[in-house]
Amino acid sequence: MKRLKKILIVAGTSLLLVMLAACGGGSSASNDSSGSKKITIWAWDETFNIKAVEEAKKIYKEKDKDVKVEVVTMSQDDIVQKLNTSLASGNTDGLPNIVLIEDYRIQGYLTSYPDAFADLSNIVNEDDFSDYKFAVNKVGSKIYGVPFDSGVAGLFYRTDYLEQAGYTAKDLQNITWDQYIAIGKDVKNKTGHALLSINPSDLGLIRIMMQSAGEWYTAKDGETVTVSNNEALKEGMKVFAELINSGVATQVSDWDGGVNAVQSGDVASSPTGSWYSSTIMGAADQSGKWAIAPIPTLADNSKSIPASSIGGGGWYVIKGVGNTKLAKDFLKQTFATSSDLMDTLANKIGLISTLKSAASTDAYKAKSEFYGGQQVFKDLSEWSAEVPSVNYGLHTYAIESILTEYAQKIIDGADIDTVLKDAQTQIESSIAN
Repeated sequence: MKRLKKILIVAGTSLLLVMLAACGGGSSASNDSSGSKKITIWAWDETFNIKAVEEAKKIYKEKDKDVKVEVVTMSQDDIVQKLNTSLASGNTDGLPNIVLIEDYRIQGYLTSYPDAFADLSNIVNEDDFSDYKFAVNKVGSKIYGVPFDSGVAGLFYRTDYLEQAGYTAKDLQNITWDQYIAIGKDVKNKTGHALLSINPSDLGLIRIMMQSAGEWYTAKDGETVTVSNNEALKEGMKVFAELINSGVATQVSDWDGGVNAVQSGDVASSPTGSWYSSTIMGAADQSGKWAIAPIPTLADNSKSIPASSIGGGGWYVIKGVGNTKLAKDFLKQTFATSSDLMDTLANKIGLISTLKSAASTDAYKAKSEFYGGQQVFKDLSEWSAEVPSVNYGLHTYAIESILTEYAQKIIDGADIDTVLKDAQTQIESSIAN
């Protein structure tokens, strides 16, 4: 999934008026009793999520041609703001039947508004999806979301640059972050290219490292802050600082800077989510020069495995809007079960699905010319199934907005234990308020 770096902005109550005006001031779907067969879906990103819904509509039309599915495109920030305003007021007028919500955010909604979302346990078979998705879309034994895209992480790398430095694909398998840095030093010395780009204000790599060890900024309850004495976070911070201080990384200030570093050929690799593949493939002249290896592990953490995630989302049904049964059936027939849909989406938008049966489709067996003949969908799908389950909790973005400042102190050489202890204190105070 793209554009996962935005900070949560809590909407003011005045946004409710804007929302109601935009949606006609009424429910976006008639009540079940009205006989209306219309459902409305909100999502962001026309090139990815919206295209996925349009393809799902085609499949559902084969089941029921009379159903009207309206797809509304808006930014993720707008969706967050409108949900916050409406759910806080208890007024569902103007909300959609189905909404896409990012994995990092959903526990906040399910915890704060426990009666706002429909129980989807009867349409989602937990065994059919990657296990880690249910650490975020469940409360107790109830499932509230249909898992969508996998944010499974991979080590995207330039095979030509690595070969110039004396490395083969085998040398990128099952390595630690320390070994990755050592390889980066060779690559830079022998080819002149940086190993990767890093935005010091973006802690996405830290998330990848922590989840590889089954840890997060908070405990399993999703609320208790565990920044201090968190071994996975501590080692991840050390690696993050070393990537910058060793000189193997080129620093960028924003998303576009990272994109340019990859597409211009400046960097030799990019450890990130599977959704970034479309960005890498945007440089058509680099076809055949890329491959994907499993993500590195934390050397001093025995729980760390070469599988992790960054990003991803799921589909949720909002109660009280109307046509709940129809909305659930739409998801059941499409995103919750359809391997054919996943095959289509792999071809059309490069989706790595968390639906396990997708691995048996033609798209997942195909070899990618861009990635030198590698079966990238197959590999990424297998790694997705191994991602450790982590409850992202209620405060991921709030924590990172504070932790970024402390990460810079570690990069500058401050004592890491002291820094993380101080960060813990400020984060707990901020969340409590």
